[in-house]
Amino acid sequence: MRKHIFNAGPAVLPVPVLEKVSKAVIDLDGIGISILEISHRSKEFDAIINEAIELMKELMNIPEGYHVIFVGGGASTQFAMLPMNFLKTKASYLETGSWAKKAEKEAKLFGEVQIVASSADKNFTYIPKNFTIPTDVDYFHITTNNTIYGTEIKTDFNSPVPLVADMSSDFYSRPVDVSKYSLIYGGAQKNVGPSGVTIAIIKDDFLNSKQVTDRIIPTMLNYKTHTEANSLYNTPPVYAIFVVKEVMRWLKTEIGGLENMKKINEDKAKVLNDYLDNSKMFIPTVPNKEDRSLMNITFVMQDPYKDLEAAFLDHSKKYGIVGIKGHRSVGGFRASMYNALPIDSVKVLVQAMEEFEKANLK
Repeated sequence: MRKHIFNAGPAVLPVPVLEKVSKAVIDLDGIGISILEISHRSKEFDAIINEAIELMKELMNIPEGYHVIFVGGGASTQFAMLPMNFLKTKASYLETGSWAKKAEKEAKLFGEVQIVASSADKNFTYIPKNFTIPTDVDYFHITTNNTIYGTEIKTDFNSPVPLVADMSSDFYSRPVDVSKYSLIYGGAQKNVGPSGVTIAIIKDDFLNSKQVTDRIIPTMLNYKTHTEANSLYNTPPVYAIFVVKEVMRWLKTEIGGLENMKKINEDKAKVLNDYLDNSKMFIPTVPNKEDRSLMNITFVMQDPYKDLEAAFLDHSKKYGIVGIKGHRSVGGFRASMYNALPIDSVKVLVQAMEEFEKANLK
């Protein structure tokens, strides 16, 4: 029986995609070669990567004047690659969690970093509001979804300077006005594919702007290397890109696009949030509903029941539920509900919580 997979990443993938890519591991479309053996210089892979890019552009309505590239190293490498290419003097960052802080740390290696606002005062359980984006910086960086703390920025800022976003954990979960961003990046392993490939959407004007540094940049860490070579400067993660292409096909044909995907994700989040907001045992960690992530819902047990956390995790396993233990830095629980997670899995989780609460309520 297939489990109910709430892993934060690598995360659940659509079953039709798993079925397609598993066959391709043996034989890609009847050509007698596995997708794991195919040359990245072949016409077959050329068709795969180009279709992946075109589908990504179509689904997110990416305007003309942007490149979509596939690179390695995860979003963590982007934390350094971004300032290495574009931080000449000073950059501003919105501090909303652990990943934002790690991005800041890397940027400080290349220039001054200004924190425009932070939610650290309340353990990152809200999204800062009413801050001013400075105009004397090379770019403004945000982390749109915070997997550890369960908050999400759901709007596209109007920024007076180039706007850069780490969208690793809400990539392709909702429509985005790409025209407001100069660079969007994210690891694939949450919503769009397996671990092993990172995607960047970069505006050509930004790539050729005054923000570009004059420092010597290693070839593989230079964005222009990858835009000019269509992500084929070196051997890319062929299999991971193939899976991304199939996920994009699924989003288009099975889901019907990102507007529909957003609605599905909202419906899933509502099922769990409605229960949490009325539970006497469990409580959400993000009090402001508008700041709650659709991707990662974090919750804890109320104080009288803290000693039952391990028992609940054992109880949930009986239902085939995996991946709900909270991040080691914050504890509690986290239900990661990425695109491919069926709403039925969320309903099973709520059922398990209801039954555990009923049996243990004091």
